[in-house]
Formats: sequence, structure tokens, C-alpha cells
Amino acid sequence: MTVLGETGVFDVADVDAIRWYYQMHGYVVVRGLLDHALFGQMEQECVAAQEGVLSGRLSERYGSTAFLDEAAKAEFFVNYVEHVSEVSDAVRTAITSPQLTAIMAELLGPGCWLGDDNRAGVVYQDARPGKESGYTRIGWHSDWQAGPSLDVWPATAFTFHLDGTSPQNGFLRVVPGSQLWSTPAPYSNINNVPVPATARPAGGHSQVPPPFPMPLGFEKVRGEVAVYVEAGDVILHDCFLWHAAARATDDGATRRHVRGSYFGGTVPAAGAASEFIKNAAR
Repeated sequence: MTVLGETGVFDVADVDAIRWYYQMHGYVVVRGLLDHALFGQMEQECVAAQEGVLSGRLSERYGSTAFLDEAAKAEFFVNYVEHVSEVSDAVRTAITSPQLTAIMAELLGPGCWLGDDNRAGVVYQDARPGKESGYTRIGWHSDWQAGPSLDVWPATAFTFHLDGTSPQNGFLRVVPGSQLWSTPAPYSNINNVPVPATARPAGGHSQVPPPFPMPLGFEKVRGEVAVYVEAGDVILHDCFLWHAAARATDDGATRRHVRGSYFGGTVPAAGAASEFIKNAAR
């Protein structure tokens, strides 16, 4: 096991330790997947794509206001670039690298697949909290809750961090081990999207119900921990893990990352409707 001096952080080559920690806690931080050159190229290309959405050089396919607190601000600032792997060679290289795909195969099985063409695909997010931004934070949820009728699960989300995280610029909150609970499908949401009748009642890696209900907002949760990373680190987390994002304390801070998921379930048919239930305040 490669010990890097920080809890839950492992070298990209230490696949056994990555799998062990992930399966126990529902998340893990991988270090060393991006070399200096690829990191710099990714940052440059993501910023260029962000500017392309704002200027109109890139089509509406790449912009989104679905996750914003104040959608009107998208006219002046771009928080999200969807399908960024289509316009960034560096992102495409990183998310399909042999090292990452080998880890995903260990976590999800050899038949796992990249969700790069469904819904928003792979997304670049600029999560700065300043006055120009339409984003602040995201409340408690599990990724599975966004599609409780779908057969794509299980899944592992990846987040490539272009900035390190801290209370100053915001960070990930997780409840370790919560992926092992059987979390109910969302019963309430803030964007008036109904939970479909075909939704499974609960999802998780066991039949054990959560010891307490998942909050719909940003409340403190028993057992939660903060996950801090350095620039270039990659967080992997399970689709059933309870997680949220804390708001930055400094409105001038920047927190940028590239996120997407690999899936271990059934690949949707071409043109199939994509379910999305936004069940937590953002």
C-alpha cells in the first residue's frame, strides 16, 4: 500500500489500496493520474471552452443553466460546460487513460462504460461563489437518486480537480460507508420533476436502511467528513454515497473541476430518454 500521508489518498499505481478504501468508505482520492503537461492542457482547454460558451462560439449543447441557483447569471458567466470531452483533447485523454479505466474495471467490473454521451456527458464546472456566479453549493444527495428507474447502476463518479479545495473555496462533504445503506428514492425535489412510478424504492449495496433520513438541504449529518484535495487529484465516489458540496467562505476564491461517471449497468439504447431528478437544493 502506498501511504501518501493523507487519509484516503493513494497513488494511481496502488490499485489494490484504491479498491480497498473505496469499497469500505464509498470514495477515494487518487493522486498522480495527471502529469504536469496534461494538467496544464486540461486547464487551458476547459477555460477556452468556458469562454466559447459565453461568446457563442460553442453551441447551446455545451452550456447549461439546469444546476444554477440563478440561471439569469448565465448571460454573464459560465459555471458549466457540458460534453467538455468533445471539445478538449486533454479531458478526453484523461478520462479514457489506461490507468483510470483499469481502476474503474476493478471497481465496477470489466464491462464498465463511460457515460460521456448521456444527458450532460462529462462536465467542466467553475464553482466559484462570487457575485457573477449562478452557483453556490449543492445539498445532500446520492447520484443514484437522479435516475432511480434506470438500469445503468452501479456507477463511479470521477472528479478531476483543477484547483485544490479548502473551506476558503469549497469542498466535498461525504458520509463514509453510506453507500452500503439502502437509500430511498427522492420523495421531494426543488424543480418540480416528479419521481416516476417506475422508480425503485431504494438503492444501495445492501438492504439495510439508513439510520436516519437524508436531509434535503445542507444540514450537518452525523458521521460526515470533509474531503480536501490538491490540484491534480481525482476523487472517485460511489453512486450510492451520500455527498454534498460546502459553499466557499471567500467569494473571490476559485474551485474548478471536470466530472463524469463510469457505469457498470446496462448501456441505454440510442435515443432513450434520460431521467434526471434534482432532489437537493443547490
